[in-house]
Amino acid sequence: MRLGRPVIGGTRIGVHDILGLILTGSTVDEAGKSFPSITRAQVYESLAYYEDHKAEIDLAVAEQMAEIPA
Repeated sequence: MRLGRPVIGGTRIGVHDILGLILTGSTVDEAGKSFPSITRAQVYESLAYYEDHKAEIDLAVAEQMAEIPA
């Protein structure tokens, strides 16, 4: 956990960071390349975590997207 949000084990990369990339059109491989310290399997694990915690992660993604200037 980082700032109350789930992260990929052993990293500071949030599950919401991965999901945000996927929702904006990145493929699993592209999402992994955006964070070279994680594996393709970890990207899939993040997506699996999302499936079990949709409401929590959707809120985090919405908050993250609101912070990005247009």
